[in-house]
Amino acid sequence: MMKHLLGIVLLATSCIAAAAAERRGTGDLGIVVERAVGAVQIIDTTQRRVLSRVTGLGDLSHASAVFSRDGRHAFVFGRDGGLSKIDLLTGSLVKRIVQAGNSIGGAISDDGRLVAVSNYKPGGVRFFDSESLEPVADIPAAYGVDNELSKVVGLVDAPGRRFLFTLYDAGEIWMAHYPSGGVPKITKFAHVGELPYDALITGDGRHYVAGLFGEDGLAHIDLWADKPVVRRILDHYGRGEEKLPVYKMPHLEGWARAGDRMFLPAVGRHELLVIDATTFAEIGRVAVHGQPIFAIARPDGRQVWVNFAHPLNDTIQVIDTQNLEIIHEFTPGKAALHMEFTPRGENVWISVRDADRVDIYDTQTFERLETLPMDKPSGIFFTARANRIGL
Repeated sequence: MMKHLLGIVLLATSCIAAAAAERRGTGDLGIVVERAVGAVQIIDTTQRRVLSRVTGLGDLSHASAVFSRDGRHAFVFGRDGGLSKIDLLTGSLVKRIVQAGNSIGGAISDDGRLVAVSNYKPGGVRFFDSESLEPVADIPAAYGVDNELSKVVGLVDAPGRRFLFTLYDAGEIWMAHYPSGGVPKITKFAHVGELPYDALITGDGRHYVAGLFGEDGLAHIDLWADKPVVRRILDHYGRGEEKLPVYKMPHLEGWARAGDRMFLPAVGRHELLVIDATTFAEIGRVAVHGQPIFAIARPDGRQVWVNFAHPLNDTIQVIDTQNLEIIHEFTPGKAALHMEFTPRGENVWISVRDADRVDIYDTQTFERLETLPMDKPSGIFFTARANRIGL
């Protein structure tokens, strides 16, 4: 009898130990989007390895993701209007809904309770409970005398359960304040410029900057002002220069801030614009390899890594933010689409879509440390984003 009891105790102890061994934090987890097959790979940035794969996520050709406050769940926004909630610890799909016909990204509120999705079709923003994915509000992006619906892009979260987004067709910026237990209150900023296509918000939640695809310049709102207004910055930055065909829209959400400087991709130009992060005046430019898509700062701000549009999309350039010089250039391969730094910036992960792999580099030595096979990888998102405004 004693032997039997001892066996039960040992078995129970081993089960508890096994369960404890399976427990882990989420701070070094992330996902890599496999755009062609509707799947994501869940990865460990410390061990630099794949943990699991989640399939059945629909059209991920322009997918993005945000994370719950505890870093356990990823919310993936698909191009087909799909919104998927993924459990990173169990490697499983918790729930998926199709909330629109064509969507282009999303955001999560500062308290983690609301997930917002920006839609091309029907144009507008829809809000969902982050726990259940049940719908809680809908803001149609209606404009003009005929109440046409505009495509919505540039959706970001701001402090105080606020969201800002651009109306591409209307040339407007809207701010939705969604108090707990209330209904969204909309503030509209009209005539911001032609075709506002994407936007960023600074990490302190103060400055919202929207790029303009239809003209040279950007629209800026200081959210700390008593009465926020839109003002133009970098107006006519391409004056007198021959306009180039635009092969792919640059992305502002990967904006780069380094100390008192910001680095932004110029639309249709082979250069980055360098602006003062306080006055938003232009203070310099950096000539680069091609039309920049993402310009992303290493977390310490000392480097900015840049990738490029087709047909020059096999190259990455690294810029020293102190002297504005290119200090390193290399060619990972065709369609080097997305870059993501580990939380403290010692490594960067780069998706190389056409080579079906993700490469991991040391950001000090530029040595390639690891290569992970993936099926047409694109977006890379780490859980460190959960604690950053606008990401």
